[in-house]
Amino acid sequence: MRVVVTGAAGKLGRVVVAHLHAEGYEVAAVDRVPTSLGVPSTVVDLTDFGQVLGALTGVHDRWSAAEAVVHLGAIPAPGLTTNAHLLANNVISTHNVFEAARVAGIKKVVWASSETVLGLPFDTPPPYLPVDEEYRVRPETSYSLGKAVDEEMAAHFARWDPELSIIGLRYSNVMLPEDYAAFEEWQDDPALRAWNLWSYIDARDGAEAVRLALESDIRGFEPFIIAAADTVMLRPTEELLTGNLAALECRTRIEGRSSLFSVDKARRLLGYEPTHSWRDEPSSEGD
Repeated sequence: MRVVVTGAAGKLGRVVVAHLHAEGYEVAAVDRVPTSLGVPSTVVDLTDFGQVLGALTGVHDRWSAAEAVVHLGAIPAPGLTTNAHLLANNVISTHNVFEAARVAGIKKVVWASSETVLGLPFDTPPPYLPVDEEYRVRPETSYSLGKAVDEEMAAHFARWDPELSIIGLRYSNVMLPEDYAAFEEWQDDPALRAWNLWSYIDARDGAEAVRLALESDIRGFEPFIIAAADTVMLRPTEELLTGNLAALECRTRIEGRSSLFSVDKARRLLGYEPTHSWRDEPSSEGD
């Protein structure tokens, strides 16, 4: 399968490109900056529909028409620019990818949604624990509002084309192995990471989730939480549930250091199983 990956130079994008290439995919990398990732690449401004359509339908001396697109390109967090610019950039970019895929006849679209649509930074607690895909999205920033709009658009693109598979991966905070040394700084003060319920995702598991989504037989729009099996903390998860969190309904038993982000839907429909933990890295002092 020939796959165009947007945002290929980003933190997750680099890992996704390498993983898909290693798995035998014909990968084409696009970003707003030049990349050198061992696969054909070119520069694309995702806010320009013509450039996006050109990338998906083929670039001379680089690649032929794509059969799938993995859309990871975006301003990656609130506060990096003004609210209106962030929303306009990210939503228009995603629309352009979805629409260019439609025009090009591409039936497989995988893109990075976000954990933030669940209500981060959880100043208002979620309705229950673990959080899952069953409650209505609750964007609290311009960034998460953009992701919520992306998901709404995806539902309608799928309605227009019953053959379309358009899968949104609600990634938790993406981490590389070299990031794990910093986890020790949070152990004495759990409040430092309460904003996302102490969740994270190893980029290698995030890349595997992309592969599974590309290879699934799902039709229509489906969102999936993609998170690690454990938290970023050494103490048991139950000990973290204080204040407003202590009063929440727990719909499944919270054992050990298990994550408060449920990946049961991804397990069931994608075959996703997180296999990497920060505790397994040499730099970690976890037990």
